[in-house]
Amino acid sequence: MSASDILPVILRFAAISAAIYLLIAVGLVLSQGPSETFAGDTIRFADLSGPDDQTPAAPLLFWQARDGATLGYRHYESGNSNAPLMIFLHGSGWHGGAYDGLARRIAASGAADVALPDLRGHGPKANPRGDIAYIGQFEDDIADLVSALRRPGQRLVLGGHSSGGGLVIRFAGGRHADMLDGAVLLAPYLKYNAPVMRPNSGGWARPLSRRIIGLSMLNAVRIKALNHLVAIQFHFPGEVLNGPLGSTATPSYSYRLNSAYAPRNDYLADIAALPAFLLIAGADDEAFIADAYEPLMKSVNPAGRYALIEGETHLGIIDNEATADLIRDYLRTLSSER
Repeated sequence: MSASDILPVILRFAAISAAIYLLIAVGLVLSQGPSETFAGDTIRFADLSGPDDQTPAAPLLFWQARDGATLGYRHYESGNSNAPLMIFLHGSGWHGGAYDGLARRIAASGAADVALPDLRGHGPKANPRGDIAYIGQFEDDIADLVSALRRPGQRLVLGGHSSGGGLVIRFAGGRHADMLDGAVLLAPYLKYNAPVMRPNSGGWARPLSRRIIGLSMLNAVRIKALNHLVAIQFHFPGEVLNGPLGSTATPSYSYRLNSAYAPRNDYLADIAALPAFLLIAGADDEAFIADAYEPLMKSVNPAGRYALIEGETHLGIIDNEATADLIRDYLRTLSSER
């Protein structure tokens, strides 16, 4: 058989293979959709105290991102001209207001100026809710907020809880990493296959696994037209969704938002890129295996400090006074190293 005879066969085989690949990918995407109901346990929202009646949450301020979008944040100034700026990123489904008490404690001590952004797609002003325009947009938004708030020469610390901690790790391994001087991680999400994971994050998350696989296949060949589809849902208790802040919850994420909110597939490479960091987790964390963080992360990055808070859960660590004390000590050490 001559070369001229072989080439059409090869092209036909390639076309058939590509068509089969796309059919499988689209079939996986269409085979699974969001559910209207959840069953079983979830993380303990009762452990999230939030602002009290005597100290209402700081007012929501607004800033403009590079695409012209208006995004919300809360700002807490320390009054210390030598303090670093700490931008603290909320966990999945919620918004910056849940971390008001923690931010107040840190700023009041003079340890850092603190900003609590409502990440794009979240919070009371989300539009659209649960979606972003492209994978990587969170990192660009954070870089823009840093540029808007940081004083000349001021050090930057990124902090984050749960998925927010995962986003800090992603930022450290990304194109804006040179902005970063330190990191604070509260029970960070690493990756679905990391050894710290509990099944479905303790019942909190319902990933649409087949749909995610199909969309990942399409993205591998640069087909992104379906990235707006829901890829994961969150198990909010009914009393939260029906409560006074229920309208500010974000119960599902698109594929592109979910992908942007976590370290990259090689999450260990992102962890290795972290500057000197502090990691805190509750010993009774329902979503992640708290004592598995240190052996995993230390294997690729020796620059971390680790603390487990006995008796605390995934949400309980946010308002634990020991958490604020550990963060203050870390920030003061960072400032003294200038």
